[in-house]
Amino acid sequence: MDRTLEVAGSHPAAADDDQPLLVLACSGTGGDILPFIALGQQLAARGHRVRLLVPAYHVAWVRGHGLSCEGFGSAQAFQAHLDNPDLWDARKGFGVAWQSVAPHLLVLRQLAARESGHCVLLCHPIMLAAAHLAKAAYPDLQVAALYLSPSGLCSSHEFPVMGARPLPAWLPVSWKRQLWRGIDRLALSPVALPAINAARQALNLPPLDSFRRLLSETPDAVIGLFPDWFAATQPDWPSRYVEAGFPPDPIEQATELSTELQAFLAAGPAPIAFTPGTGHKHARAYFEAALAALAACGRRGIFLTPYPEQLPAALPPEVIWQSRAPFARLLPEVAALAHHGGVGSCAAAFRAGVPQLICPYAFDQFDNAWRARRLGVAETVLAGKLDAKKMSAALQRLLASDKVAQACAKTSRLARVDALPLAERVEQALTLQAKR
Repeated sequence: MDRTLEVAGSHPAAADDDQPLLVLACSGTGGDILPFIALGQQLAARGHRVRLLVPAYHVAWVRGHGLSCEGFGSAQAFQAHLDNPDLWDARKGFGVAWQSVAPHLLVLRQLAARESGHCVLLCHPIMLAAAHLAKAAYPDLQVAALYLSPSGLCSSHEFPVMGARPLPAWLPVSWKRQLWRGIDRLALSPVALPAINAARQALNLPPLDSFRRLLSETPDAVIGLFPDWFAATQPDWPSRYVEAGFPPDPIEQATELSTELQAFLAAGPAPIAFTPGTGHKHARAYFEAALAALAACGRRGIFLTPYPEQLPAALPPEVIWQSRAPFARLLPEVAALAHHGGVGSCAAAFRAGVPQLICPYAFDQFDNAWRARRLGVAETVLAGKLDAKKMSAALQRLLASDKVAQACAKTSRLARVDALPLAERVEQALTLQAKR
């Protein structure tokens, strides 16, 4: 098991060393990391000692936002996980994602030891196994689970959508509970428990028999980073659940659109933006369908991906490629956003009030797409059934519908309502005291 950590510079000098270190532990692609950066910035601004723990692949990027950061593993190993096309398979994706953290389950225990247990762990759900092992050494350690989307909370009342369509509404809750037990027994625990129990055995701890039980029993607080109008609190969510709303965009040094993109936007009607997600390297079919759909619609387009090798060989003048663009600046300028169903992309489109064409691949994307569609602002074309004809037809329906425009305006108002800052919600959930 890899026990090395890349240690960043010290925490901001203005923070109080007597306060516990707030460790924001996360893994995944950029969309998973951004909410933790935003929260870290808010907490640091309120005088807390803050440090992020992320895959080494993301360390320089996180530090570029002015935050102290440690990395686990190697950038090369994490890149290998991104290179695996199974990451975006609805059945195999969890196994690939899990293997990016499984060799590093002791990192939080080691970090807590360096702080003599004087820390608080704010964890992405995939890091809860590492928090569980840290808590075995420091039973008084406070742990909060930060859920970016509602599907991970595993409700048997509003069962998350995991594929083409939701479960029938008439299905009894007791049956759905049994289904969750089956998912844990057949899909989750066989993937996750071998590494967890190997680590526990090395620490002379007895083995566990349920990964879902670890997820539910480890945190002292559970924080949903989404509003109740996107997902209402369910009767079987944890009693210690706190709704925090969608996270704000992090404060970035570079927030403007590129000169090239600004010129493209000024040169014609509002384009449609397309992204399969920042970490997706295997979306050639997506971009080929998008290019043909734009031609069929007579629309201009923006293709967003850091991996240009998956784009069609030659883009016409009506389509531009950008490696990235800040959504807060870009989306108010586009006619629609076509994306993979990441909850951060959904939230950005809600704020901008633009319709969404969602093409989910894996993970929570199916459920997020269903919720956006229920709000009346989106259509869904499954990535596995994607073609230009379906994409074009869905875009034309979205852009021609007055009902969709009205729903987009409504969700924009909801998403822009000033709420208690995310950092204050976390402080309340964990009874932390701000220093500013």
